[in-house]
Amino acid sequence: MIRDAEHPAPEAPRLAALPLTIGLVLLIVMTILPGIATDAGGRADHTAALLIFWSMSAGFVRGVGFIPRHWLPRLLLSAQACAIALGLAGIRLFLQGRLG
Repeated sequence: MIRDAEHPAPEAPRLAALPLTIGLVLLIVMTILPGIATDAGGRADHTAALLIFWSMSAGFVRGVGFIPRHWLPRLLLSAQACAIALGLAGIRLFLQGRLG
């Protein structure tokens, strides 16, 4: 396959400690405290859960060194996506009164 500026080769796979750590911490937190992803009424907050589990998934995928070839999964499962989803989940939980 020919690579050019529009289709660069993905970076070399290697462990990424920060995303992997985020994934592991979220795994532990959501196993011990699943109620953190609920609203004030105790109902599931699907948006918060989606953001938390997206961050966890992206953290695991990128953390173990896997980089998808297709641009969409590469974007959605990147270290940046892990951080963005975690930040958005934090904002969502803060606005719901679950943090802070």
